[in-house]
Amino acid sequence: MKLQSIAIAAAVALASGSGAAFAAGPHTMSNDSATMQMTPKDNLALTRTQKRIAWRDISKQTSSETAPSNFTAKVGATVPDDLSIQPMPAHVASRISALKPYDYALLRKELLIVNPSDKKVVNVIKHRA
Repeated sequence: MKLQSIAIAAAVALASGSGAAFAAGPHTMSNDSATMQMTPKDNLALTRTQKRIAWRDISKQTSSETAPSNFTAKVGATVPDDLSIQPMPAHVASRISALKPYDYALLRKELLIVNPSDKKVVNVIKHRA
């Protein structure tokens, strides 16, 4: 009887944990072997190669925009509402896992990596990175 109670408690714990991971939304990931959440932060370091891949893959599929005259693309800046912010494409996030929880905005010569929770620029990738 005690063993059965433990099994039921374990099943309930697993079920509630899965529900919480699901409810957390698209910018959270769960790993079966260990619960690991990827949450966006306001800083992100990328290698030169990762920057090149991100620029190339995103610029192929997205049209660039012109930044408003009062906006300077720099880390820590808040993206203005009139710039289009898109979720990170799955194929880019699969190649560069650090980008999974982020959004982006593509300007003419800059790719902005954006924290979706506060719309802050966490990385600026210049064309020809």
